[in-house]
Amino acid sequence: MFSRIVRPTVVATRSFSTSKQNNFKVAVCGASGGIGQPLSLLLKINPLVSQLSLYDLVHTPGVAADLSHIETAAKVKGFNGPECLKDALKNADVIIIPAGVPRKPGMTRDDLFNTNAGIVKALAECAAEVAPCALIGIITNPVNSAVPIACEVLKKAGKLDPKRVFGISTLDIVRANTFIAEAKGLNPKDVNVPVIGGHSGVTIIPLISRATPSVSFPADQLQALTTRIQEAGTEVVKAKAGAGSATLSMAYAGARFANSLLRGLKGEPNVIEPAYVQSDVTEASYFSTPLVLGKNGLEKNLGLGKLSDFEQDLLKKALPELKKNIEAGVKFANQ
Repeated sequence: MFSRIVRPTVVATRSFSTSKQNNFKVAVCGASGGIGQPLSLLLKINPLVSQLSLYDLVHTPGVAADLSHIETAAKVKGFNGPECLKDALKNADVIIIPAGVPRKPGMTRDDLFNTNAGIVKALAECAAEVAPCALIGIITNPVNSAVPIACEVLKKAGKLDPKRVFGISTLDIVRANTFIAEAKGLNPKDVNVPVIGGHSGVTIIPLISRATPSVSFPADQLQALTTRIQEAGTEVVKAKAGAGSATLSMAYAGARFANSLLRGLKGEPNVIEPAYVQSDVTEASYFSTPLVLGKNGLEKNLGLGKLSDFEQDLLKKALPELKKNIEAGVKFANQ
């Protein structure tokens, strides 16, 4: 069952681990939602997970009971409501946060800011108290602002280790791999396109010039593919016609990133995954680049690498928007 989603022909960062070691507690905040449920399912069948702690405002014990019938070793427990949050997060090794309201047609990620920012702030405050050493992966939009919020909250609590807080931008890579593969008639599992920057609109910078295998496109097609990758979330929102935003693909991407965190914690070598982190790579204080993950979270930031002229232009367009998003998050956290 689990082995069907392993991708053995791609670099190690692209496949779920099949190790029998399963010593880690993973908490999912927002586990009853459209992303949270399929994400929790994928984590339940990950052999590195020994305890799966599910938190949400409602319905979490039911989700936990459902998942607990699956024939894998991970023990599942559901926690409902703010009064149970500390118990849900206590001593977690990894905390994944998909909690928040989804986008609807006509909404941008920024439109979600006030509601979702408050959720991230509350969860980070609790994590600082009961799981200060956890690796935290944030899916909640707008990610560009949510990660600075979490970091500011942890800093005020005296518990910030910026190597342990990540914005999960993996879905941008997954989409880029898929779209480039479609355009070239390739198998998506054989394609790897680095994506840097942030996780919304023009801040998403796909590095098609560094795709593996190497590909090239006429200028108009390159622009069209880049725009599609940047606006892929809106493509899903429109297709769902008011029924929500990307959930299944985001759950897959979140599980892929969580698995990379767990493999790093386990001590596997050469675990590389891009994520949005506190950074000095550019003039923006947070930025997504490929990272080496290990026992302490972020072990090494691999930086921008070589960019084409087209990608340099994308970077110039991204930075003002990204800095504005970061400033909004920092301001909210310090209100």
